[in-house]
Amino acid sequence: MSIKQTPSVKGIEHSDEKAQAGEIKNYYKLHAKIYDLTRWSFLFGRNEILQRLPIERAKPITILEVGCGTGVNIKRLAQQFPNAKLIGIDVSGDMLQKAKENTAPYKERIAFIEAPYGKDSKIAGGVDVVLCSYSLTMINPQWQEVILKAKEDLRVGGYIAVTDFHQSRFKWFERHMGNNHVRMNGHLLPFLQQHFSTEFAEERNAYLGVWQFLMYLGKKD
Repeated sequence: MSIKQTPSVKGIEHSDEKAQAGEIKNYYKLHAKIYDLTRWSFLFGRNEILQRLPIERAKPITILEVGCGTGVNIKRLAQQFPNAKLIGIDVSGDMLQKAKENTAPYKERIAFIEAPYGKDSKIAGGVDVVLCSYSLTMINPQWQEVILKAKEDLRVGGYIAVTDFHQSRFKWFERHMGNNHVRMNGHLLPFLQQHFSTEFAEERNAYLGVWQFLMYLGKKD
């Protein structure tokens, strides 16, 4: 799949959003059953970014994960923040079914939503943390909209936490990732830094520098 550019016509933009959501649903219909068995080998930084959240663990907060997948992060958050309310949103019903199974012991504190996250999303009340873990690079062309919506949903002083693919010096690898619905040309970091007060940002090499992943923590002022 080639990476689409953001259209200038509103009707086309919504059409592309629906088309992309359908493509992602189909992609994860095949991958949901094996996702947790395989992604540990290349989705780096997921646990570290949670550990870096500068929030008192016992505090009663609300955490939203955009693209929560099989609930790996939601489960960790439920364990690390025992008084937190957790919201997971994802376009894939197959992934959300796995997420519900994986987080069953904490279900009274978790709400899952099957929908795209964007300007039409209704998230009640201020959110303390928005987590985007390997989701933004798959949201094309609406990734900017998602980041701006996260900023809108965050309370003042709240945090956006991102870990994701960043970039590669090899065009063949960039094309390969594009064929797997992932855009990785360093586009996320400048936009995040523009809209949040940066608390932590680091680009790290993976697989001897074939590609880099990003960890970012920003605060809404």
